[in-house]
Amino acid sequence: MRARLELSTYLVADVTTITGAGFRRSVADVVSAAVAGGAGVVQIRGKELAANELLRIVEACAERIDGRAVLLVNDRVDVALAARAAGVPIDGVHVGQSDLPPHLVRALLGPEAIVGLSASRDDELAALRRLPEGTVDYLGVGAVRATPTKKDHPAPLAWDGFAAFAARTGDLPCVAIGGVGSGDAADAQRAGAAGLAVVRAVCSAPDPQAAAEALCAEWNAAQIIAQRTEALA
Repeated sequence: MRARLELSTYLVADVTTITGAGFRRSVADVVSAAVAGGAGVVQIRGKELAANELLRIVEACAERIDGRAVLLVNDRVDVALAARAAGVPIDGVHVGQSDLPPHLVRALLGPEAIVGLSASRDDELAALRRLPEGTVDYLGVGAVRATPTKKDHPAPLAWDGFAAFAARTGDLPCVAIGGVGSGDAADAQRAGAAGLAVVRAVCSAPDPQAAAEALCAEWNAAQIIAQRTEALA
């Protein structure tokens, strides 16, 4: 059975950001704290790591999460497959436009895996529409703002650009990424986002659990306000 996706508070656990934050804590420590604070999806991103090192981190995070959140690996389908072979409960991967094509990722991981895809341009959306239904479960759309955690990000969309792109993706959920965090929930929801994918807002926070709790509370409060406003309209 495919895992249920709760995308509103989505942690991109970037290894470089965590290890460079100046705190004596592991990636698994940050991930565990964020999940305790309400993060529903955790993506492990370690672009500079060797496969065996990234696999060890994924294994440690899976043990600490213990099924309380969806666990994904960024880019590295090989690591996801190795984790599965080792019996690690991993839910899927998130790939970018320069990684393995989504239809091959789906073929390798099977129908129950979660497959996320980064997309923000018209040609990427056109390619997505040519894929069989169910190939991709959600989109990571951005960068909303410039961000130092991903130096090769496309030109920032801002919220207007995000909204224009998300409006053309049909029923596919879109998660906003790129320089987002505290204070963005209301704008994200107005733009049609299913959630916020955060890096520094949690990975660099002195208290990752409190940071995740605050993001979840903000998202929920913005939803309530939007629903009340709609009911009064």
